[in-house]
Amino acid sequence: MANERTILWHPTPERAAESRMADYTAFLAENRGLEFGDYNAMWAWSVTEIEAFWATIWDFFEIPSSQPYTAILDQRVMPGAKWFAGAQLNYTDCILRYANAHPNDTAIVCQSETFGREVLTWGELKSQISSVASHLSDLGIVKGDRVVAVLPNTSAAIIAFLATASLGAIWSLCAPDMGHVAIVDRFAQIEPMVLITQDSYVHAGKTVDRSKVIDVVANSLPTMQHHVRVAAEGAGTRWSDLLDRDVPLETAQVPFDHPLWVVYSSGTTGNPKPIVHGHGGALVEGAKQSLHQDFKVGERFCWLTSSGWIMWNAQVAALGQGMTVCLFDGAPNYPEWSRVWQFVAEERLNYFGAGAAFFASCAKAGVKPSLDFDLSVLHSLGSTGSPLSEDAYDWIYQAVKGDVWLAPIAGGTDFAGAFVCGNPMLPVRTGEMQVRALGNAVRAFDVDGNEVIGEVGELVCTEPLPSMPLFFWGDEDGSRLHDSYFDTYPNVWRHGDWIEITPEGGSVIYGRSDATINRKGLRLGSSEIYQAVEGLDAILDSLVVDLEFLGYDSFMPLFVVLRDGIMLDDVLKTQINDAIKNGVSARFQPNEIRQVAEIPRTLSGKKLEIPVKKLLLGGDPAKVVNRDSMANPDSFDTFIAYAAERNT
Repeated sequence: MANERTILWHPTPERAAESRMADYTAFLAENRGLEFGDYNAMWAWSVTEIEAFWATIWDFFEIPSSQPYTAILDQRVMPGAKWFAGAQLNYTDCILRYANAHPNDTAIVCQSETFGREVLTWGELKSQISSVASHLSDLGIVKGDRVVAVLPNTSAAIIAFLATASLGAIWSLCAPDMGHVAIVDRFAQIEPMVLITQDSYVHAGKTVDRSKVIDVVANSLPTMQHHVRVAAEGAGTRWSDLLDRDVPLETAQVPFDHPLWVVYSSGTTGNPKPIVHGHGGALVEGAKQSLHQDFKVGERFCWLTSSGWIMWNAQVAALGQGMTVCLFDGAPNYPEWSRVWQFVAEERLNYFGAGAAFFASCAKAGVKPSLDFDLSVLHSLGSTGSPLSEDAYDWIYQAVKGDVWLAPIAGGTDFAGAFVCGNPMLPVRTGEMQVRALGNAVRAFDVDGNEVIGEVGELVCTEPLPSMPLFFWGDEDGSRLHDSYFDTYPNVWRHGDWIEITPEGGSVIYGRSDATINRKGLRLGSSEIYQAVEGLDAILDSLVVDLEFLGYDSFMPLFVVLRDGIMLDDVLKTQINDAIKNGVSARFQPNEIRQVAEIPRTLSGKKLEIPVKKLLLGGDPAKVVNRDSMANPDSFDTFIAYAAERNT
């Protein structure tokens, strides 16, 4: 069946030949004697001969290690695969290796509403990391200790992270606009020794004071021994005091699977999942992704990201490829939506990425970057966080640049990588991601676990990856990890997205197949919203669903059950929104709040989020739920009526 999607861009022969993917293809031919007829053949090899494939990634990128590995993979199992046994390395060594040869080149540019513009050379970056690491060591931080931070997307966060990693300690980061409940729910699980914070910041021209939130967080972490403050007046160590030493960088050499960071991906119940990734897994997955993003030494890169999103971590991977990383810390729509495109032009970016919602917002605002700014050196655009609509594809090629490689990616926090992504040697089709990532055995499964092509199915991965979670913090028996990814298809990773694999090997993501909330690329478990909302005396019960689907704007209705005699008026709606804003984040305030008599539940008491979501997305009421499995089947009638109202 021919692919009828419109081709929007073809690489020139020169662009294809100069890509990192072309370099890697040549490496396979010259060093392994491997030649493939097309990309799909190379992908099939990479997910069949996975040990041989990952060995080529190690060699092609010359991953630095103080001791070599003795085995690539012990056995093909999920979860629990052991990768690159025997290797000793450190993530920071790999990220900073460009600093040794080019100390005077620019490593980081940060444009911040709070601090203005800052530039760090590679030499300065390494020096500051060395100084902070030395101070952390004096504070007693050793391998395995946890250092956590509440910081915006500035150089301080990257420096603190790489200093922490250099010691073999474990890093975790939250964005400063998150509420204290959400932050404490994350950090309290991992019992940190050091907390680094910034008490205030400027956003959309206004100073946001977060000192009270920070104080609550600090007082809620009983294991915290030291509090480091960036640009603040409260008690604790000053960040500037950590930058005063001129000392050599000494990195702790750790095994491939030594914990590097804890990131969080929320389910629908319980605390956010504290996902632990390893030094080596993050390194080799990040390096491999650079093939699909065409990262090149010395080019200028920016991904518009919050510090609470996994794309913050992806910025560090770009540093590891010798790129100049340009950070944008501020409101993307202040004073108007063209501000970021002005930044792209001023910083002469070669690669710019953002959440799909950013591009959609620019299109709706009528922004036309190609008319207002010099984007002559911009050759690559990335998108992720939610599906990029076909309209957004068209807007990019009409309003941004006709000759630009657009490479949306889809993956996530869970394995710090991308399952489907780009290839600069292939054409771009509207609404479609170009390829499945090398080494990632991505399939679409139907409900019976059969692979389907040209049909929508569950996104699964049938072979292990080096960057899959080492474990969830505190998940002693591994049951929570298993239940999060492997309970639907035995020994197969189910990611929680709907995907269609095209006959040509491209893909289309159709949104979440579970009940996780996705607002502008930031994912959150509904349980955190329930905790905030149901903490109000007036609220007895609640249910929230996210209707983001196929590139359309996220629409998140919240349904509440109130105490007898209480009405849902504007005052109560404001209280509900404030509770979410202060306890979780303003990003997760609902689009609409509705009063209902009951929340539909299973016989075991679980809220029926997924059936309600399917219903509101147009599902057949008779098929989205088995009423015999419900504790209160009549409660579903209210939601059927709401769905009919929305669809008229």
